Amino acid sequence: MKKPQKFFIAQVGKTYGLHGDLKLHLHTDFPEQFQIGESFDSSSGRLEISRINLDRSIVAFRGYDGVDYAKKLTNTKIYASLEETKDRCQLNEGEHFWFELDECNIIENGELLGKVTEIQRLADVDYLFIQTDKSLLDSGFAKSFLIPNISRYIVSVNIDSKTIDVVDAKEILEAS
Repeated sequence: MKKPQKFFIAQVGKTYGLHGDLKLHLHTDFPEQFQIGESFDSSSGRLEISRINLDRSIVAFRGYDGVDYAKKLTNTKIYASLEETKDRCQLNEGEHFWFELDECNIIENGELLGKVTEIQRLADVDYLFIQTDKSLLDSGFAKSFLIPNISRYIVSVNIDSKTIDVVDAKEILEAS
């Protein structure tokens, strides 16, 4: 049986004040999923939010009232499952979760350039890491290349068929 996929979405920092509040370091584009009463899997077990102030990045968890108890959660990693992520996070038109783009084929003018193997944010831009298709490798192209995930290069995304239509990406590959 396949283990459910978990996404790292936040890390708990040091205590703040005397009432068990902690700094919350977000690793997600969806801070709205952190609400009072929501529970999350973590490296310290299941945690339920009892207080939250996203403007100040402060959180408290049920059962960890007081600074001595809260200190036990310092450096705890917080995770969300695939289902929780889809339920809690609302996407705008044309937006996609990173996990939906993983393994998508990159197509330019009907030619398969490669497949998305990873996505990373560098500065303020998300980059698709592309493993070059074997037919292009045989022609002497680089093993992999990066495409900025911006409308300049990304024409359309079809999650159902796992394809991303691009423009001018082959030029990036040629320069790699």
